[in-house]
Amino acid sequence: MNILVTNDDGIDSVGLHVLARAMREHGDVTILAPDSEYSGASAAFGAIHLMRPDIHRVHIDGIDEAWALTGPPALCVMMAHLGVLDRKFDLVVSGINPGANVGRSVYHSGTIGATLTGRNYGMSGVAVSQAVSGFGVEGQGWDEMVKGQLWDTAATVASHVVRGVIESPHHEPVVVNVNVPNLPLDEVKGWRRTRVGHELPRAMASARKELKEGHTNSYSIKLEIGEALPLPIDTDGGAVEAGEVSITFLSRLTNHDLEGETGAEAAVAALLTR
Repeated sequence: MNILVTNDDGIDSVGLHVLARAMREHGDVTILAPDSEYSGASAAFGAIHLMRPDIHRVHIDGIDEAWALTGPPALCVMMAHLGVLDRKFDLVVSGINPGANVGRSVYHSGTIGATLTGRNYGMSGVAVSQAVSGFGVEGQGWDEMVKGQLWDTAATVASHVVRGVIESPHHEPVVVNVNVPNLPLDEVKGWRRTRVGHELPRAMASARKELKEGHTNSYSIKLEIGEALPLPIDTDGGAVEAGEVSITFLSRLTNHDLEGETGAEAAVAALLTR
């Protein structure tokens, strides 16, 4: 079992190192992660016609092979699939992200984007995130939020999820989004299979322009952060708020069957039947 470990916080992230070491019991572990911060990159590769990524080897304690790439996590997975590391991979494990990736942050998370990309290439994936103090904003925890982060709790949970994925494979590649409370393992209240919630526990509430001093047409953008919100227990965010591990299986993007003809279809029909 060849396991590719990546993240969206960059090669120097403690969460990445802890996760990679926890994966060693399940197979041969290789890290290929961004050389810098790519939070919010989703499944982006970057502009294909400008793509000239570099890769360099790095040392991470306990890991035999680790590389940093000048690009986002999805590009790391793509390049690994194309053979840049001279081997084929069976599983993508991404994280540990400081900040729960729940609700609408699922759309934007580079942690999750790496695993979605892996599934496109036939590999199952496990995305691992952990709540932070104040629950983070839009799936991201700032530096002051991760002091005292209990990475080992998330790594232990991730190891058990990965074991289950390996020992009981689905008939097609799956993506498992795992969110873990920032608690000692013996204080985690249980686990729950959840749905993706519609709201975040805490989100950006508004954005406004602020004129830069000495300029007439140049502005800074000031962001306002909303209050923490209670969430339904059956949602990914609600489970983590309640001290439970959230396990969510993410589907592929598919067409949405709407009843009857839509305005979009009617407009095109009118254009093409003139």
